[in-house]
Amino acid sequence: QVRVRESGGGLVQAGGSLRLSCAASGGRFGLMGWYRQPPGKQRELVATITSGGSTDYANSLKDRFAISRDNAKNTVYLQMNSLKPEDTAVYYCYVRLFPTTNDYWGQGTQVTVSS
Repeated sequence: QVRVRESGGGLVQAGGSLRLSCAASGGRFGLMGWYRQPPGKQRELVATITSGGSTDYANSLKDRFAISRDNAKNTVYLQMNSLKPEDTAVYYCYVRLFPTTNDYWGQGTQVTVSS
């Protein structure tokens, strides 16, 4: 059974940093990544990373956010710097079970950036 668990969200002041972690279990994973859903808006891509380390970012975030992973731990990280109030959202971890096309999501972690 695949399980996905995020951690590291919280309240931070504008200009601060947070690091999110997501641990997956129950298999091997190919693509892993982060999406977010701001209040009243649709879920949107933040960043993804392949098992080989290739990354993809939302254009507006790539200068401030960095995604990484530890394949041995089946864990993906999101380092968020220079946070802005508009980064406030629920952040969801996403993993794809290898070698399938089955996607799994975490329950989400709240990030709130105060001005």
